[in-house]
Amino acid sequence: MIAIYARVSTEEQAKSGYSLKDQVRQCRDKAGNGTNVIEYVDDGYSGEFLERPALSKLRKDIREGLVDKVVIYDPDRLSRKLMNQLLVSEEIEKHAELIFVNGDYQKTPEGMLFYQMRGAIAEFEKAKINERMSRGRREKAKQGKVVKDVKVYGYIFNRETEELEIYEPEARIVQLIFDLFTDPKGRVKGINGIAHYLSDKRVPTKRGGVWHRQTVRQILMNETYTGVFYHNKWNTEGMLGNKYRGNKEKVPMTLRPREEWIPVQCPAIIERETFDYAQKLLKESRRRWAGSPKREYLLSGLVRCGDCGNTMPGRRSKNWGKYVTEYTDVKNTAGAKKRGCGKRIKCEELDNFVWETFVNLMVTRGEAAAEAAVASEEDEKASYEQNELERITAELERIKVARQRLIKFLTNNMDVVDEDDVREQLKDLKANEESLLKQKDEIIALLESQQYEEVNEEILNETIEQYLTEESPQLLTIERKQEYLRKVFREIRVYESGKVEFIRL
Repeated sequence: MIAIYARVSTEEQAKSGYSLKDQVRQCRDKAGNGTNVIEYVDDGYSGEFLERPALSKLRKDIREGLVDKVVIYDPDRLSRKLMNQLLVSEEIEKHAELIFVNGDYQKTPEGMLFYQMRGAIAEFEKAKINERMSRGRREKAKQGKVVKDVKVYGYIFNRETEELEIYEPEARIVQLIFDLFTDPKGRVKGINGIAHYLSDKRVPTKRGGVWHRQTVRQILMNETYTGVFYHNKWNTEGMLGNKYRGNKEKVPMTLRPREEWIPVQCPAIIERETFDYAQKLLKESRRRWAGSPKREYLLSGLVRCGDCGNTMPGRRSKNWGKYVTEYTDVKNTAGAKKRGCGKRIKCEELDNFVWETFVNLMVTRGEAAAEAAVASEEDEKASYEQNELERITAELERIKVARQRLIKFLTNNMDVVDEDDVREQLKDLKANEESLLKQKDEIIALLESQQYEEVNEEILNETIEQYLTEESPQLLTIERKQEYLRKVFREIRVYESGKVEFIRL
């Protein structure tokens, strides 16, 4: 049996008109239009990978002795990579005759060299095309343009201006998701709860399907909603152009270093403070909104052993014929990473201590806040850090201008200028710039930390106000107490020494 193999990628169809029909026709002419010819065709698959449906079937049939001769239009139809070309051709020739329409292939030193050169050139051309396209997209992004439709929920892509524009129907859903997730009252429980809520309300997703937990999480983690979209954030090299999902050689998408990201401004849907607060809650969402237990424990999802690091969920155990409830770090499951150090503490004992601590915090901080509101005035002056950030930004701009002037001066006066002196000045500017950039990053991190503290302080003040206005705080339900505790404490650590450490949000 004679086999004909043909392949064309989506990119080649669109740009080069690399016709499958033409490949098959010429291969049939080469093979002789007999009745024992079978076609193996991969339509729309990149030559970067070997795992393609038709090629895989051809290789299997060859190994099983069903094919005597293989006709291919050109070696690069096997693969764009020289190593893969040689691998597959050698595999084929162990069991069948290999013939190329475009250039005779012979087992001679000259033929092998020619074949290798063709493969190397095809691989080089593919790499150069990818490099030029990537460079063009990066340059366009640096000019503040969105280079393609990124399909972010809440936005539409304006192809004429190459910008993201807010799509109000979806933007309102994005705001609703953040509102529900950061709602102090917790009316909708966690990410799963939000997904079920949106699906029950028949709110459409970007593609018109139902809402899933991961879809909601991706929206909550997407920094684009704060007004900045990042190009060049993900490294997708080796992923594009191959739609064969079963590919064993599939390359995973990886995150590039942050300094390589290219920011592009876009309209904001969510306030930065709200987004940052949501990121903090996301870290705790798995523990906070775990499956509902048979019994309610006041500190469920909050207690951790300070000695071994294990979480301490509540449980009911039997002790001397009596049932008691306790928090323990002991893990009895086979897949537990740490068995725990055996710490146990009665629920009633720890619950009372934690709640009394919370109440004292509410009362003392409430009194202090009232006194501060009467005694002090709001300081409207800019902080030292903000002033320093503005100074560094201006200095960096000055260095940029100075560098451009030196380079221009060096270019226009090559015959009379002391080249070494100019290069030393450029080195000094570079060193100064690196030092200032480091200071700038430190100040930005400090300002962001201050913003987090301000957000946490605001949440604490709101919690204090809500608690102090409760009509009967001594009659609060366990659910209401849990809401209060989780708005103030991120974690409660218990140590063997008896120390209890409260970790604030």
